Amino acid sequence: MTQPIDTQFTPEHDTRPRATLSWRRAIARDWRLYTFLIVPLVFLVVFKYIPMLGNIIAFRRFRPGGSIFGDEWVGFYYFEAFITNQQFWNVFWNTVILGALTLLVTFPLPIILALMLNELRSRRFKRIVQTISYLPHFMSIVIVAGLVLQLTALNGTVNQIAGVFGADPVPFMQRPEWFRAIYVSSEVWQTVGWGTILYLAALTTIDDQLYEAARVDGASRWKQTWHITLPGIRPMMMVLLILNIGSFMAVGFEKVLLLQNPLIYSTGDVIATYLYRVGIQSAQFSYGTAIGLFEAVIGLVLVLSANALSRRMVGTSLW
Repeated sequence: MTQPIDTQFTPEHDTRPRATLSWRRAIARDWRLYTFLIVPLVFLVVFKYIPMLGNIIAFRRFRPGGSIFGDEWVGFYYFEAFITNQQFWNVFWNTVILGALTLLVTFPLPIILALMLNELRSRRFKRIVQTISYLPHFMSIVIVAGLVLQLTALNGTVNQIAGVFGADPVPFMQRPEWFRAIYVSSEVWQTVGWGTILYLAALTTIDDQLYEAARVDGASRWKQTWHITLPGIRPMMMVLLILNIGSFMAVGFEKVLLLQNPLIYSTGDVIATYLYRVGIQSAQFSYGTAIGLFEAVIGLVLVLSANALSRRMVGTSLW
């Protein structure tokens, strides 16, 4: 009786399966592929992990010209300082509200746009819409902020259009109540088109036979979308939702800094810009590090919680 040939074994002197080869032998065999990891790993180590050592000054008093790891241990002094600071809690809640509005508005819109583009029958019109919606993503934050300031200026485009209908000009960027709406609108314009790329890619993985079977059963387009399309892209939706929740507190620093001014600090000042003022401009590095560490811990808790809920509720998670 002939024995089946097992092609998963290594050469004659090594009878172990290929999957159990040591990492040294795997690197020796595929070292050319592993060299592509050198640059990304060096980048992560230098710019992501080594800077983590600087978090120690959140617990130590740092003085310019002294040790980069601080001169003396102060424990939770700086944490107590910002917890008892009313100005910090104002910027904290500004960050929470702005992050929540951004998440609630910008997360579902790419899904809706992708579903609408998927229903288009004209490929030429579909390509035109995709190109127009993608373009703002490639624009610099400085250009986007400049356009927003120009459009909302006292004699800008928005006020000129409103003037045609007899409305008085409104100084949008001098009134705190307008900042959140303007910021979220600019985020929608800049990010929604780009976000549809991932969902359109996920839509291509859905088996067309499912739609054919649904049509045979008399399902309408809406029922096909609800029972086939949305479940098909649900894993992608949950992964992106977890990532967005993880960056919930990291409201865009550059755009907020470029758009804000002292007149709108009551709604437009967030943790990132507050850190820039007190940590960099005022040289309170230990105090700023404590706030940054506090924000990072909140982000970590949000990611872990969202991942656990997603795994329990829908069976999809990052890990």
